Amino acid sequence: MKLALPLMPKATAVWLVDNTTLSFRQIADFCGLHPLEVQGIADGEVAQNIVGLDPVANGQLTRDEIAKCEKDSAANLELRETTTMPSRSTKGARYTPVSKRQDRPAAIAWILRHHPELTDAQVQRLLGTTKDTINKIRDRTHWNIQQIKPIDPVSLGICTQTELAAAVEKASERRRKAVADGTMEAETVIPEPVDPADRMTADAAGLAAAAFSLNRNVENKPKEDEADEPTVDSVFGKS
Repeated sequence: MKLALPLMPKATAVWLVDNTTLSFRQIADFCGLHPLEVQGIADGEVAQNIVGLDPVANGQLTRDEIAKCEKDSAANLELRETTTMPSRSTKGARYTPVSKRQDRPAAIAWILRHHPELTDAQVQRLLGTTKDTINKIRDRTHWNIQQIKPIDPVSLGICTQTELAAAVEKASERRRKAVADGTMEAETVIPEPVDPADRMTADAAGLAAAAFSLNRNVENKPKEDEADEPTVDSVFGKS
């Protein structure tokens, strides 16, 4: 039977790391994380932008429970039954709390950049967003596109690492089957969209490369051909 997890597990882990002397293993087991992930939180390498959530203040733990486990590293924290989250159906779009909805564009941008193999339907279910929003961020027509910075949805608390990994594995399996059936090439390169603001820079770089190539050709031209090259004097009829 799968153990119930506290609300906002990663934020809870951040608070426990900062405010208790519990072991990484104890915090990881309680929050459904890997001990190395908890160690990353303690080292400041993981969940840097997540604000800790006090599990005592919201009734998920008691001070006595924490104190008991701090004295016995073999003991496990027990989540209060009255605060367990109800089971959620796996069908349909995910419900995203209002406090997290402003983070969804950043999460979408991260998914599109790092996992383009995911279908729009998968992204919709994983992040609780809409196809229209996904397309606007992909096409860079979103009203706030200049302010959107890709951020891992796991670190934002929008989805769990397990859910993300399952979606990626499903997409990878679908691609493997498509390659085996011959409906998809083994290597599919998905070009990244070019920011209109950077298009002039890209064009300038192309012209510079062409000019460099032309200059190299001129420099490497055999000396005996120089006599055949038109000069300024010959063009204007001067001897």
